[in-house]
Amino acid sequence: MTVTEESTRTYEVRTYGCQMNVHDSERLAGLLEDAGYVPVGDGEAADVVVFNTCAVRENADNRLYGNLGHLRPAKTSNPRMQIAVGGCLAQKDQGEIVRKAPWVDVVFGTHNIGSLPVLLERARVQREAQVEIKESLEVFPSTLPTKRESAYAAWVSISVGCNNTCTFCIVPALRGKEKDRRPGEVLSEVRTLVEQGVLEITLLGQNVNTYGVEFGDRLAFGKLLRACGDVEGLERVRFTSPHPAAFTDDVIAAMAETPNVMHQLHMPLQSGSDRVLKAMRRSYRAERYLGIIERVRAAMPDAAISTDIIVGFPGETEEDFQATLDVVRESRFANAFTFQYSIRPGTPAATMDAQVPKEVVQERYERLVALQEEISWAENKRQVGKVLEVLVAEGEGRKDDATRRLSGRAPDNRLVHFAPGEHAPRPGDVVSVEVTYAAPHHLVADRPALALRRTRAGDAWQARQAGPAAPSGVLLGMPTIGRPPATPAEPSGCTTH
Repeated sequence: MTVTEESTRTYEVRTYGCQMNVHDSERLAGLLEDAGYVPVGDGEAADVVVFNTCAVRENADNRLYGNLGHLRPAKTSNPRMQIAVGGCLAQKDQGEIVRKAPWVDVVFGTHNIGSLPVLLERARVQREAQVEIKESLEVFPSTLPTKRESAYAAWVSISVGCNNTCTFCIVPALRGKEKDRRPGEVLSEVRTLVEQGVLEITLLGQNVNTYGVEFGDRLAFGKLLRACGDVEGLERVRFTSPHPAAFTDDVIAAMAETPNVMHQLHMPLQSGSDRVLKAMRRSYRAERYLGIIERVRAAMPDAAISTDIIVGFPGETEEDFQATLDVVRESRFANAFTFQYSIRPGTPAATMDAQVPKEVVQERYERLVALQEEISWAENKRQVGKVLEVLVAEGEGRKDDATRRLSGRAPDNRLVHFAPGEHAPRPGDVVSVEVTYAAPHHLVADRPALALRRTRAGDAWQARQAGPAAPSGVLLGMPTIGRPPATPAEPSGCTTH
């Protein structure tokens, strides 16, 4: 289906949840633009609004129906307007969405995002809601058109789905079993992105280091990292998120020995208590986890390690919580994304006995955040005086206009705000700066940048600005691991890893 020039329609995609959803939204935007839709202008009402939903957080459905309710008057006053709901919540609730919000035109699942343009056209012609949920993947998402939100950094999916059965997580039931792309397909996409100017790629999978399970090569992920090292022009390689149970020494070696693989690791902990980890159905224990951290630091002393932690899982005692604090103290995380446990209907944990009272969870959460804040600040202070290569970013610093700074990411993914001085770097360019100040969640370089390297990525960004002035049609409702939020108390993505 294509939209004719006479009937060109505008769209926006509203994204909630994890890095998977962010990348899916790039696909949805690409599909819509391929079908002739254009991004909505600032301050205008879109003809098509797509909600790309998440089901892992508490009251996700309430937030969705609240947002749908806000759109109902606009839908009533504009007969051309269409509303579509996709993502994990759509996969879970299916026809329930149209029953509760009959003004919704299209509901599609996680396995058939490529159907969106056809479903929108069908709903328009037939004048009735279209609900299409597939129980298995139709096509791998990376075969679909994509509207990349960044000219210099890109997600590359290497797998979708999850074979784990964590008791707190509903995502495997919604995303399905793990499906892996062949290495040649992944590397082909990486090379294409680099040819377009991209300097940094993040390999993306629900459990990224189990890559290869479908085609029987348990060392495939480490091999893929090394192969990325041979891609000329690719300067930074990251990945998210691995699972501790499957994290092997060959991956550590690949990280340490491949120059463009960054010494940055997001390794979800969830709990430091072996008893709680067993109840979570996490197939590792604190000793194994700490062993991974020790081996990573032995191979890469400068590695910045981050994590996810859930506080107040059913049955968690003060002793269990103290075990988590002990692991946090020993691990010295650069930052941690901390979550208060909340019931996810449909998960085994939702019906477990000994749900921890809200006030107890809150008190423990505050203690954990305070400890991690202290550690993050101390670790960041160790960066003061160092000269860092910063990949200049767009929209990372919320106060950049007021402070007259620019912002970007160091190789270890720390956020750096810097004074550009006489230089005029573009997003995608690389500057060398000396760190002068450390805060818990960012670094500051207030002296003028020491050097500027103009890059192909900066050229690509500049070329975008010179093109037709069209705002993005994708609104990101949540931050992502690859682009951490200003405060790590906010979740970075699904706690499924």
